[in-house]
Amino acid sequence: MPSDRTFVTELATALGTTGGDLEIVLWSLEPPPSFQNLAPPQWSKLRDLFTGGQFEDDFRAGFGNGRAFLEAPEALSGRVPRLVEWTGGRRPPGDEVIPADLRIDHVYLVSCKYLSKILHNVSPARLVDGLLSTTGVADTRDWFVRVAPGEYQALYSACVEAGADDAGVGLPMFAMTLAGDERRRLEQFLQPGWPAAAEPFYKEMCAVVSAETAKAWQSRLSADNAEAMLRRLLRIGSAPYFILGASSRGSMRLRIGTPWDWRQQYRLLDFGVEAQAGGQPRVGWAAAYEVRASGEERIVSGHVEIRWSHGRFSGPPEAKVYLDTPHEAVPGYHPL
Repeated sequence: MPSDRTFVTELATALGTTGGDLEIVLWSLEPPPSFQNLAPPQWSKLRDLFTGGQFEDDFRAGFGNGRAFLEAPEALSGRVPRLVEWTGGRRPPGDEVIPADLRIDHVYLVSCKYLSKILHNVSPARLVDGLLSTTGVADTRDWFVRVAPGEYQALYSACVEAGADDAGVGLPMFAMTLAGDERRRLEQFLQPGWPAAAEPFYKEMCAVVSAETAKAWQSRLSADNAEAMLRRLLRIGSAPYFILGASSRGSMRLRIGTPWDWRQQYRLLDFGVEAQAGGQPRVGWAAAYEVRASGEERIVSGHVEIRWSHGRFSGPPEAKVYLDTPHEAVPGYHPL
């Protein structure tokens, strides 16, 4: 389920497309007629959150973005929509590249992104081996075990020696054989942070994971697939869609083009990755491209953080892909 803030920003954005006044719309006991897939309890919750006042800024920011979408010539151009559908935080079936939170009149896809620079949250193998394609990957091993087995085991052993094995049933000798309940107990022991004796082992594991991930990813890249890799990273899909949200610089209202649009406007010059230092395994990515109309060369960049999603040693790690370039400066992202 989405957080209350996400719930508010997405539905407030949707409400802004109706052309009404925020307060008047939310005084109604029922949602606007165009909101056909919003259940009564969800509407009641939205009204309660509005009257509570905690998310007033989020309501107004979302509503303002929706109103801008209604008025933008490249979007609704003043036409009030007949149907506004909210995904409700549910994952779409299949493997969709377009992260749509709203669908308007069966045609306009809208992603609501408020103060977030995360592009993807996937397994490292899908990023590195699969290059974010829709096909599966053959090697599903824990990424830390795969690229830094010795450092991973050394870190685990240091944690056990520091007291992780003091209470309850003993932990196994090898980290790769940890069972679910053992992982949970170890994660609880490590919640305050790494034991002092384990910190250098974690730093060493981070360095090796970063280097080996960058090496494996770079080895998969070629002149034939680099542009597709960049488009997948930037979530440029086969259909155009819109991003409505906010960044640290203010409102964010963008139209995202298609691969065909991208090739008409830009030419990829180079795409590369490299290991980066940080508090966790980290790999930077950057693409140099040319603006065809002017011949100007520019850079778009980001980074990937590889970390446990539910606490230390609690399940396999995930790869969070971040965008470091401002959204409005990304090739293929066009301000409304």
